[in-house]
Amino acid sequence: MLAYLVDVLFGCQHAHRTFPITPTPGMRSPIAAQRTGTYVVCLDCGKELAYDWEGMGVVERRSNAAPGGDKHAA
Repeated sequence: MLAYLVDVLFGCQHAHRTFPITPTPGMRSPIAAQRTGTYVVCLDCGKELAYDWEGMGVVERRSNAAPGGDKHAA
């Protein structure tokens, strides 16, 4: 009960994760794996997170909007 309240108030920290998983053909490919091809799963909440082998870590979400507006507009 206490863990649930902490999760509701502060969210999951994703501290306990699986080893990085790279889907093979025929395997379900989650949205998290579409960004980098590899993902990890939080063992506490079950969320799938994109993983970068080169950076050896979870890829943080990035905003779709570029700072300073659209630089490609004429």
